[in-house]
Amino acid sequence: MLCQHCQKNEATTHVKTMINGEYAEYTLCSECAHELGYDSMFPDFAADFGGLLGSFLGAALPARSGATHCRLCGSTMEDIKRTGKVGCSECYDTFFGELMPTIRSIHGNTEHIGKHPVIEYEAVEDEQPGEKKGASVDDLKAQLKQAIEDENFERAAELRDKIKEMEA
Repeated sequence: MLCQHCQKNEATTHVKTMINGEYAEYTLCSECAHELGYDSMFPDFAADFGGLLGSFLGAALPARSGATHCRLCGSTMEDIKRTGKVGCSECYDTFFGELMPTIRSIHGNTEHIGKHPVIEYEAVEDEQPGEKKGASVDDLKAQLKQAIEDENFERAAELRDKIKEMEA
């Protein structure tokens, strides 16, 4: 698709605007996007995401007189506050007391549980015969098929709901 501004170059930027209730969409090449001021969403921010942690740390921590250095990389807490970047993994141990409250306030937790935490299934009080504690979805699907064959539709509905819950 060609740039709607210059009609020469390939469009690489898609812009949507709402001005005084008027909605407009544009496709622009990178040169025209820069010329029209659409090259950066945060022009004053200057994409300094590293400074984001530093801004949290700088506001939250009092200045210390005796600067402790990381024994591995030599970083100080002042370096971390200034750059917003932790020097190495040893810095987390060295500056644990200063870093953890800030990390907790930013992330809400200081323990990484992964993108998809393991789901632990608890046994249901009215567990049916033949149903295993922590049964997998495949096991429950097999039990569902058997319940349908036995025309035990109440049990089939319970299994269906458990399967949906586990797959969600």
